[in-house]
Amino acid sequence: MIIGYAQTDPRFGEKEFNFSQAAELLKDVKADLIVLPELFATGYTFVSKGEAADLAEGLEGPTLLFLKSLAQKTGGALAAGFVEKEGTKIYNSQALVSEKGVIGVYRKLHLFNKEKLMFTPGNLPLKVYTVKGVKIGMMICFDWIFPETARTLALLGADVIAHGANLVLPYCQKAMVTRCLENRVFAVTANRIGREKRGEDDFTFTGASQVTAFNGEVLSSAPENRVFIDTVEIEVEGARDKRINKFNDVLADRRKEFYINT
Repeated sequence: MIIGYAQTDPRFGEKEFNFSQAAELLKDVKADLIVLPELFATGYTFVSKGEAADLAEGLEGPTLLFLKSLAQKTGGALAAGFVEKEGTKIYNSQALVSEKGVIGVYRKLHLFNKEKLMFTPGNLPLKVYTVKGVKIGMMICFDWIFPETARTLALLGADVIAHGANLVLPYCQKAMVTRCLENRVFAVTANRIGREKRGEDDFTFTGASQVTAFNGEVLSSAPENRVFIDTVEIEVEGARDKRINKFNDVLADRRKEFYINT
């Protein structure tokens, strides 16, 4: 399977520009899975819930239609972040989209900082989806700091975790080595670059998007300060063998009876 990321530099509220930037990055790319950043189409730093609502859309909105058209060109699936509207609620969501349409949607479970003022916490269970025989799980940005997220996806059978992000803390890229090691899964962390100074907030995004292997090897790492795209070819069988050696299996060896189930 060929997997990768598109590291972008969105302009806040300018969906058409952000679509064009992603399309330009991917114009010559053929891949089975490409991950784009969290909220790649809108930018991140909302100053009010109303502003976020104004940029929200449903599953037939322009962002998912754009992703469908882009998937037709890449020949695979794309996972990308958008502001999702359902009724009166808005979510920080990520869609997995193929040329045929939406495969699945994930709503961010662990909201970061002022996201709690803008979005409704995710209300959908973690789930895996099959793309060309490979099981794909999704999580968004700050979900990385909760090991239960990646572990649940691994228990559900994920081979690859599509991890769209708008990272401002300096820890995630290194932490994904551990997340992949402890679950023996691949992960694609698609981060953004640039700066957004809006209202009281001034965020500088850290770039350094990353593909991490089931054994902790970093297969691709983007620069911190420019748009970038990369793909790698992986053998998913490595993620399906949870043994570290002939005696230890990271899932089978769990002593669940001693863990706190809360």
